[in-house]
Amino acid sequence: SSTNTASGGSGGRGQLNVQFFEKKRRKAWLMRGDEEVCWELWTLKVTVAEPRTETERAKVRKAMEQTLMTTVMKVITFVNAHKDHIPPITTQGSNPFPYQININQKEGGWATRMGIY
Repeated sequence: SSTNTASGGSGGRGQLNVQFFEKKRRKAWLMRGDEEVCWELWTLKVTVAEPRTETERAKVRKAMEQTLMTTVMKVITFVNAHKDHIPPITTQGSNPFPYQININQKEGGWATRMGIY
């Protein structure tokens, strides 16, 4: 989700990809062990604002909080309605579905400004 950055200086745009994996036992006799197979991919488009003043920073923060809350509720509603494709949990571990988060910078260098790269 994005926040209007017109008054807040130059922001950057990009996307986050969140992949969820399940561990499957390899069946080939040459390849032993488990392999991680991606069963779901979420792509989240983001805009990072760079407010110039404390007043702008407060406005952007409030808008960001509201947008984040709305977006999280949409995600929760969607995933609770579509559960039939989720693989069975086959481990006693604390994280049955390993995940990976990838950041794809599109413009503006936002990941660098956030200290990610």
